[in-house]
Amino acid sequence: MDVTRDSSQRPDHLPKALPPALPERSASGSSPLAKVLRTSGPADSGPPTTPLTVLPGPAGSSADPRDPLEAVEPAVRTVQPTPPPAVPVVDPFPAADPEAVLAGMPAAATSRRPPRADQALRERNAAGLPGWVALLALLLGTAAVLLVLVRDGVVPHWDALPDLRADAARASGRAEVTARSVAAVTAAGLLVVLALAGLLANAGGETRVLTRWGRYRGTVRRTGLVWVNPLLRRRRVDVRLRHWRSEPAKVVDRTGTPIVVRLLIVWRVKDTARAVLAIEDHESYLREQVQAVLTRTASILPCDSNAAPGPALRDGQWFADELTRALAAEVAPAGLEVYSAQPLALDYAPEVAESMRRRRLADLDAGLRTVLVDDAVEAAALAVRRLERATAHELDEAARSALMEHLLVAFVAPAGVAASVPPPAARAGRKEGRPA
Repeated sequence: MDVTRDSSQRPDHLPKALPPALPERSASGSSPLAKVLRTSGPADSGPPTTPLTVLPGPAGSSADPRDPLEAVEPAVRTVQPTPPPAVPVVDPFPAADPEAVLAGMPAAATSRRPPRADQALRERNAAGLPGWVALLALLLGTAAVLLVLVRDGVVPHWDALPDLRADAARASGRAEVTARSVAAVTAAGLLVVLALAGLLANAGGETRVLTRWGRYRGTVRRTGLVWVNPLLRRRRVDVRLRHWRSEPAKVVDRTGTPIVVRLLIVWRVKDTARAVLAIEDHESYLREQVQAVLTRTASILPCDSNAAPGPALRDGQWFADELTRALAAEVAPAGLEVYSAQPLALDYAPEVAESMRRRRLADLDAGLRTVLVDDAVEAAALAVRRLERATAHELDEAARSALMEHLLVAFVAPAGVAASVPPPAARAGRKEGRPA
């Protein structure tokens, strides 16, 4: 009888191998193996299996169809257990690319959303007039006031100037102020005051955020002399490209080792309305977010990868790019734009700097010794092969081993140190426990 089974996927409750020949059936009409299979149920911890498939034999077969393991000789039975579900294995360092490390991490580590901004609060241009219009109004108002005062005789008359006084003031020889003159002077004075109060000089790289009773009224980005509503409050905002060198920040890397990082942040104010009204102090907000983003990003990878292969914070430009991306997403609701965040210094904390330096030197020394030994073994093997080709004589195992050992000692031993290699007989005696 031929029984085909997959031994690598056999359930735990089935026998490891079938006997070469099944014993005779007992009086009950079933074999002992069939009884075992009937009485033993599927294991709780094992995977579910499919029923046994029994192909009918030729005609005249006396096999009992109730016995699942007994049939005629050509019968074929196949056990196909359902394979267990595949469990994904997350490798913390699957490749040298840090993006692969981030892709294999839990979603909670990278799916945190930055704060939302008020969509209704956006920068827009404020209503204003060019400065020359306000200057013209100022000159006209001042000229109107002087003209009214001269006609009413308030300003003394000079003989060198033409006489512009009214008939009443010229006849009486003194000032004649009327209600119409008072109204005209008042109107011209108000025009002069409004023209002066609304003038502002906006330098390059600066803006003015206008508000009235706490409500945003627009931003003036036009440079030079501009006239705006004098009843609006003006707040100066610097929108030039700025850089900030952070203080040494102490954080920990993926292995928990404390490190000290100094950053250079290049940023500017992009949305003046959000920078002034959506947050109390955008510069303090930027400093706090730099500390938070640095702490979160530095904990993703180790500082160095000497002991274990894989990406590290010192490798390439990934650390700076990830800092820039994360910081730009955090400060965007505050109306700030971050161009780059790059580390100026990345060192271990003073309390662990000396121990990490010794560890790095030990790792480098171990790696160098491994490279030297590997090179020596390859050189010795090459020398033995070339010797065999040159002499046209193949050495036996003992002679080849002895020659390899002599060559390795000659390659690896320091200069001026004579190292002896015991003969093969002495080595064999040591292995057997006999004195050399």
